[in-house]
Amino acid sequence: MQLYNFFRSGTSHRLRIALNLKGLDYEYVAVDLRSEEHLDAAFRAVNPQALVPALVSESTEGDLTLIQSPAIIEWLEERYPTPALLPASAEDRARVRALAAIVGCDIHPINNRRILEYLRKTLGCDEAAVLAWCGTWIKAGFDALEALLAADKSRGQFCFGNTPTIADVYLIPQVESARRFNVDLSPYPNILAVDAACGQLDAFCRAAPAMQPDAPPPTV
Repeated sequence: MQLYNFFRSGTSHRLRIALNLKGLDYEYVAVDLRSEEHLDAAFRAVNPQALVPALVSESTEGDLTLIQSPAIIEWLEERYPTPALLPASAEDRARVRALAAIVGCDIHPINNRRILEYLRKTLGCDEAAVLAWCGTWIKAGFDALEALLAADKSRGQFCFGNTPTIADVYLIPQVESARRFNVDLSPYPNILAVDAACGQLDAFCRAAPAMQPDAPPPTV
């Protein structure tokens, strides 16, 4: 597999976690969003939408190119069902998908790079306004997530149960993003507990933005 992604992209981050949890090897293909490499013809040939991530899977029937992280993660779950990232019952799967969708549908899309660049370059917003924008929608989503996690009295150390699910796959990159945008996470003890539990797992640690080959070196 070839994974076209960017170290700081939240959708790329979540897909790296899912691949790692499934124990799948992949070639890391960096696409630099800062230099707008994703807009070049070469990458548009991979994904006409010019967004990361994109996953190219080789098979005897020819290469399969997959786009949109929710679709790719669902494909991974169907193609490589073990270990499962969704619970057994339909009701529990719906619950886990809803937790993931709070991030994937309601927080991330309006805080991703192209939206923020529009705020900066087209609407003339300064960085304080951009941070306020991000914080508003992250907090709105995290308020709901925290309430749902707190209400689940049978929940283990993760978003659902005692093993990671796609809810954790989606949540952890958003926590990383919240920290980058200086969002106060102290009102969210359950989210922080899930983040700490995931931080003990190699699959999450290896997927972290700072661990990727295209990440800048740490400042001293």
